[in-house]
Amino acid sequence: MDSDAKPVFNRPAPGTVDLLLSRRSGSAKAMTGPGPDPEALQLILRAAARVPDHGKLFPWRFVIFEGDARTRFGEMLVECLRETESVTAERAALEAGRFLRAPVVVAVVSRVREAIPIPEWEQQLSAGAVCQTMLIAAHALGFVANWLTEWYAYHPLVLERLGLKPGERIAGFIYIGKSAVALEERPRPDLEKIISRF
Repeated sequence: MDSDAKPVFNRPAPGTVDLLLSRRSGSAKAMTGPGPDPEALQLILRAAARVPDHGKLFPWRFVIFEGDARTRFGEMLVECLRETESVTAERAALEAGRFLRAPVVVAVVSRVREAIPIPEWEQQLSAGAVCQTMLIAAHALGFVANWLTEWYAYHPLVLERLGLKPGERIAGFIYIGKSAVALEERPRPDLEKIISRF
């Protein structure tokens, strides 16, 4: 029997709350290796694929960049820019190294289906939940992760060369690795200012 097909039983997991309260993003600029091995990456993606999904549509998919694929993606970014604007040597070097900042980058592609009863907004939110769950799963396995989009998540030529189809958008690029610097806490919202009761 497939492990994903086993019955699910709710059980207390107080350690999970501690994990959630300790999660924070690690800057892609300060990442190093090692990244998740194939087994760990598969576990992260399996966790991400369990997010709420109204209608069981699976309105998302993954594109994995590791090894030489990260270099090829950087070269593609530079090519796309050069086809649309003037690019300095400094800018080209910056873009060529985008995905070299982390050992593994996963693109989460949102796949919205139109003209069905499930609202498009709910499908998009499901893709966002995938991104967040990947961050949590990576943290649980001892990695740091960063959810970014940046310009290349919206550039038509980049999306075309990544093979995105109509109705597909980049929900995020999830960078996963180890942090080369100590993570610092950042300000969090004052809950009293954002909670109301009906």
